[in-house]
Amino acid sequence: MVINPRQVRDFAKALGTLAKTDALDARILARFGAAIQPPVRPMKDATTQELTALVTRRRQLLSMLTAEKPRLQQAAKWIRPDITAHITSLEKRLQKLEGHIAKLIHTTPGWKETDSLLRGVPGVGTVLSINLLSGLTELGRLNRREIATLVGVAPLNWDSGTWRGRRRIWGGRAQIRAALYMAALSASRHNPVIKPFYQRLIAKGKKPKVALTACMRKLLVILNTMVKTQTAWNPGHFAPLDFHHGG
Repeated sequence: MVINPRQVRDFAKALGTLAKTDALDARILARFGAAIQPPVRPMKDATTQELTALVTRRRQLLSMLTAEKPRLQQAAKWIRPDITAHITSLEKRLQKLEGHIAKLIHTTPGWKETDSLLRGVPGVGTVLSINLLSGLTELGRLNRREIATLVGVAPLNWDSGTWRGRRRIWGGRAQIRAALYMAALSASRHNPVIKPFYQRLIAKGKKPKVALTACMRKLLVILNTMVKTQTAWNPGHFAPLDFHHGG
């Protein structure tokens, strides 16, 4: 079982345990497991662990590139050659790494087919596909509510008494959500199902960020259904797929 540390810490505080030691942590984890009974999730196999490591490293290289490029514009002329050389090196390493990722996906049984299914959806590209394959192995195994909650795009109520607050998303897998955001942004402009859905929400007065979050969830639910049923992208099949969205 993989548990969010914040959730366990909040559980400890609810029990009145504010101190933190290894022995206390062990007892709190045992009590948490007994009381909450979180779902057992299968461990990633060696190939999935390899893909996860490669995707994580790709993210790190991109982060370094993002930091170095603005520095080049602001650096003194004596420093620019060093930064330029570093950027060139990072770009070469990134290209090599992406080639390794592509080869691993296309030589692993089942992944090539799933990757093809996912990238057949307008708005879904390599980045979202590799993140889903490495970081969301539950895709296609859960229902729509479970997968949306797991990623953190299911709107949660925020009410008290007669007061009704704005529903919001919370928790989930941040890296998957980040990749899903960019895909949903593209889909809101080009996908024949997501684009009109986004436009309807905007027409109803929803803020763009709220509407885009709803598109993220709709896109994820579509992908989850496609993987579960091994069904290729078909706009006519998924257009009726709708659900309540957060305000």
